[in-house]
Amino acid sequence: MKIGIPKEVKTLEGRVGLVPAAVAELACQGHHLSVEQGAGVLSGYSDEDYRNAGASIVADPQTLFAEAQLIIKVKEPQPSEWPLLRADHLLFCYLHLAAEAELQQALLDIGLTAVGFETVAEGRRLPLLAPMSDIAGRVAVQVGAQLLHHPMGGRGLLLGGLPAAERGHVVILGAGVAGSNAARLAASLGARVTVFDRDRHKLEQMHDYGANVTALYPFAHDMQEAVKSADLLIGAVLIPGARAPHLISAEDVRQMQPGSVVIDISVDQGGCIETIRPTTYADPTFVWEGVTHFGVTNMPGAVPRTASQALSAALIPYASRLAREGWQEDAALNAGINLAAGKLVHPALLGE
Repeated sequence: MKIGIPKEVKTLEGRVGLVPAAVAELACQGHHLSVEQGAGVLSGYSDEDYRNAGASIVADPQTLFAEAQLIIKVKEPQPSEWPLLRADHLLFCYLHLAAEAELQQALLDIGLTAVGFETVAEGRRLPLLAPMSDIAGRVAVQVGAQLLHHPMGGRGLLLGGLPAAERGHVVILGAGVAGSNAARLAASLGARVTVFDRDRHKLEQMHDYGANVTALYPFAHDMQEAVKSADLLIGAVLIPGARAPHLISAEDVRQMQPGSVVIDISVDQGGCIETIRPTTYADPTFVWEGVTHFGVTNMPGAVPRTASQALSAALIPYASRLAREGWQEDAALNAGINLAAGKLVHPALLGE
């Protein structure tokens, strides 16, 4: 199959669809791979690295999209890429269509087939979302810790506190992959951490992270009380393929102390905190009622080398299967189909 790996064009997105080692595996399987010039540079991979892996380097996205049958990229197609897509393309990337009505309609109009990384499923596991959730959870705490610094407009505290100084309070909504990574890092910094989740097994895992972690069922009253005292509120709620539910209202956020911070990892699925809106790394924050909000929709893009390596390691077995005839019979990939020949097919997008 002819596989194309374009250069990402989303604002300050440095990841690449496949690192050279993953390209070499596909090339050894007999596939023809084209990589857009400079696609891997921000992840630390030169065009020569890709040539040595067996790929052809093409000068522009027009040529790459025209030659390829299977497009493997990281982020959802941006408006500048829509005219380059065709009905016979097979698109493999993060899509997040539940929160992207305009993109959804554009892809429907094109009539292509699209498999979303975030909806490829092995039972209840989401193997292509997990590595980026690992990163996003950790980045959320790292960014939040900085935004709490006074020069950044924050409350002026260290999350872990000091002898004779209070610890910061981190509240996390959801104890999945992203939420658990955020909880682990926040706890290791010494913060007071409160995690909410419905799954008792996950709550047990959070409780075991340390004496400074409290794990609770998400009763509305308990969440509202925790949010009032939160220095850093992290949203990490996921319903695969569907829009995230709002768990925290604008009125709840209004009760937070000035200089506190909201980071919603689920913003690319619409967000679970009512006051969040999408931002980019070019302008990552906004202030609402004295509370700093961080809503970057490609959080792992801040660490493109780490993220590209982790994503490729997870991606390569699925990319190999997708590039073969009869891939629709693969249960994991079939679960990931969002659109098939211009029709919505994923249950979450159909409201099922």
